[in-house]
Amino acid sequence: MICRLSCLWWAWQVVCMARETIKILGIDTSLRSTGVGIIEARGSELRAVAYGRIRNKPKVPHSLCLENIFSSITDLIEAHQPDCAAIEGAFFAKNANTAMVLGQARGVAIAACAKKGLEITEHSPRKVKSAIVGTGTAQKDQVAKMVVRLLNLAEQPQEDAADALAIAICHHHQLSLPEELRAKRI
Repeated sequence: MICRLSCLWWAWQVVCMARETIKILGIDTSLRSTGVGIIEARGSELRAVAYGRIRNKPKVPHSLCLENIFSSITDLIEAHQPDCAAIEGAFFAKNANTAMVLGQARGVAIAACAKKGLEITEHSPRKVKSAIVGTGTAQKDQVAKMVVRLLNLAEQPQEDAADALAIAICHHHQLSLPEELRAKRI
């Protein structure tokens, strides 16, 4: 009886997801070139709404770069009204300074999403690659080419934008899983 109820619940969730439209903001943070991408999903049908990168010139002080990331993500959220956000999880950097700067960029991206009331989920780089290409060791170019195919894009997006779209697609795949199996919210 429990199995039967579980199967009915699962079928109901699939039917509901098939009808629901959701916009997901994907963010691939970096101080100098943060990738952003918004996808719209209706069931298994995906389309890119907006994508690009937030650029900061090398000579610009970190504080101004962080402010630019915050305000650009805030503007993107206001313009496109995504339902949730997905961000790439931190990776282990060999250089402590690089890790600290990346952490600052992630922090302002998370703060911009939180300020706008978005639920934020973190996905590891390996999980994103696996969700898009089928292997967690895929190369960036392989991920970008699959993003083009999955979203039916006319051309391959810039590398950071492609990564952000891949993060959003990965998050969409996670939504079909039971809550306890999904990536963690932050």
